[in-house]
Amino acid sequence: MQAPDMTEDVAAAPAHTAPVIEHAHPQPSEYVKVAVVLAAITGAEVGVYYLDLVKGLMIGILLILAITKFAMVVLWFMHLKFDSRLFSWFFVGGLTVALIAFMVVLSTFRVFVS
Repeated sequence: MQAPDMTEDVAAAPAHTAPVIEHAHPQPSEYVKVAVVLAAITGAEVGVYYLDLVKGLMIGILLILAITKFAMVVLWFMHLKFDSRLFSWFFVGGLTVALIAFMVVLSTFRVFVS
């Protein structure tokens, strides 16, 4: 068996291959800032839970805060901000399906009725 020839020039790659585009990823300090914001949102969620609010309003506020945290985690910690838009659509589609299912379950158990 003959060993493959490794002397080929890298520049001689086929013309149909797409170039790899590198994006600048955030510095560690930006990740710390995002983590602090996530911690603050979590604190706000805990605070909202202990407020004397109508159930529907409390659930709405908590959902908005949860979606915000989801988006931040996906964008920065999962690097979706730097990937293809197709991946963004997958996440948005999954979140939409999950929210619809969640609202159906809450409506089934009459959570919104005081």
